Amino acid sequence: MSNYVILPILIPLLTGIILMFFSRNVTASRIISVVSSLLFVGVSGYLVHLVKVNGILTHEVGEWKPPFGIVLVADMLSALLVLTTSIIGLCCILFSFRSIGIERERFYFYSFVQFMIVGVTGAFLTGDLFNLFVFFEVMLMSSYVLIALGGTKLQLRESLKYILVNVVSSALFVIAVGFLYSVVGTLNIADLSVRVAEADQPGIVTAIAMLLFVVFAVKGALFPLYFWLPGSYKAPPSVVTALFGALLTKVGVYAIFRVFFMIFYHDPSFTHTIIGYVCLFTIVAGCIGAIAYWDVEKIVIYNIVIAVGVITYGVTLTTEAGVSGALYYLIHDMIIKAALFLLAGAMFTITGTHSAKKMGGLIKRHPLLGWMFFIAVISLAGIPPLSGFIGKFLLVQGAAESHSYLFMAILLLSSLVVLYSVIKVFIHAFWREPKLTAQEEKGSPKGLLLPIALLLALSVFLGVGAEMVSPYISDAAKTLMNPSIYIDAVLKE
Repeated sequence: MSNYVILPILIPLLTGIILMFFSRNVTASRIISVVSSLLFVGVSGYLVHLVKVNGILTHEVGEWKPPFGIVLVADMLSALLVLTTSIIGLCCILFSFRSIGIERERFYFYSFVQFMIVGVTGAFLTGDLFNLFVFFEVMLMSSYVLIALGGTKLQLRESLKYILVNVVSSALFVIAVGFLYSVVGTLNIADLSVRVAEADQPGIVTAIAMLLFVVFAVKGALFPLYFWLPGSYKAPPSVVTALFGALLTKVGVYAIFRVFFMIFYHDPSFTHTIIGYVCLFTIVAGCIGAIAYWDVEKIVIYNIVIAVGVITYGVTLTTEAGVSGALYYLIHDMIIKAALFLLAGAMFTITGTHSAKKMGGLIKRHPLLGWMFFIAVISLAGIPPLSGFIGKFLLVQGAAESHSYLFMAILLLSSLVVLYSVIKVFIHAFWREPKLTAQEEKGSPKGLLLPIALLLALSVFLGVGAEMVSPYISDAAKTLMNPSIYIDAVLKE
């Protein structure tokens, strides 16, 4: 059973390698990608079931016992995130068939999507800080190709900034890992938790913790280190932006949760206070950006910044409701951001522009697209009974129980800003008089709506079926808040 943990990494890895031999055969690449993605979804779903039934699963690579060998760990949080990743990957691949273009498809697009998913999945499943760095690099190297694929002037300019920022943060990551190993003598997350607890987290360990926070804040786009995000995510095609927005920033957020719940939780008056204020500034900065633009993609990108701040604040909450709310909102946000970027891509296909002011009356000839956008809007804003409401409700409850009243106020106000930022797009792009006749439209959304519908259906299920989903989220929160559960499963003490 423990061997099952490695399958979510092996499936996209082997698929990416196989696809490299079929790069010129677009039809074969599409078929292989879809079949592999469906298998990946099935395996990931079954992994969640196994973790629910049997508890935390581990896989010792080469049968070397931790903390000396490489170990993969599937607890409920990582299993849920792997499942969410698999679904988003499938939907983005389906969307790309009619949006990415033959030239990009022939230039190893599908291979690098699979390799990026390897990095994301590995980051969620690894039980070792150094291998977290390795999987980060696999994810980032694939994203370097995807952001530049197509070679437009905007892509090349923004890719240079994106690569430079991530190279610097990766160097800091290696430095922090090296310092930590020299002080504590291990990099296995479970063993680190034990040793840091025994040492009572001395000042040098706290300094290393904050250096790691800076690294993950760059990856996750927290204030003030989100400056690279709007331009970089605006450059590639919408389907690539959907993958980046749904997955890459969330890996940084996941790393913060894993490290500060499992390892560096002994000096919260210092570390967690700083994290809390950074998150509050992130929410405010994202709100300013979201209301400042009329570009649909830019608005959604700044909504990523808002969500990252909201989710990461969950690290500072001391109750199960607050942590559960942050995790629920994390999964909701991955799904709904992917849906919104794909919707923006469908709107661009029709109008040839991302500016909401230059669109109008789309709902007249594309009613399904219009109402799908409306569902995405109300889910993003946290209107009941959709998925955004459940996460925000639990976060508000957790904030009240933790006496985090400033966060509660900013969260509620930011919900109004989020609603305004996206409802203005809906009003201008769909409700006004049509700007284009049927003959002037640049393309058709035919074939683009199915993957969006799948993501929106999942968002509706997470809201309406919250009673079914909540036990899984609750298990994930309990494991995070009780490191001994994770330690016992990995070190088998």
